[in-house]
Amino acid sequence: MHDPIADMITRLKNAGDAGKTSVAFPYSKLKFSIAEILHKFGYLKLYTKKGKKVLKSIEVELVYEEDMPKIQGVKRISKFSRRTYTGAKELTPVRQGYGMAVLSTPHGIVTDKEAKKLNVGGELLFEIW
Repeated sequence: MHDPIADMITRLKNAGDAGKTSVAFPYSKLKFSIAEILHKFGYLKLYTKKGKKVLKSIEVELVYEEDMPKIQGVKRISKFSRRTYTGAKELTPVRQGYGMAVLSTPHGIVTDKEAKKLNVGGELLFEIW
């Protein structure tokens, strides 16, 4: 695994497509803060840190609306091969406002709407809808 964020969001999308209620992936502070954001905006029902020391993992429960997963799609924007940075003024709505973009900024991990409100740009990690 070379890109842990892409692995995380792909696991979330695939678990939803397969009808799973929960999924687990290896722990990192970045992935845990991304899970916090996704929980805050209703894409995850619950997220917890499991294990100790080296064997830590994050277990999340997915949200379903009328037997359809809330996470319909994800797209990794900034990759190891090509980092993508954006300013607050260049942020556009994802899927005409039905999705959100997640950024890594000096203020931490935030969504595109929060970044516009804080007037801060950063690395555009991924889009989710």
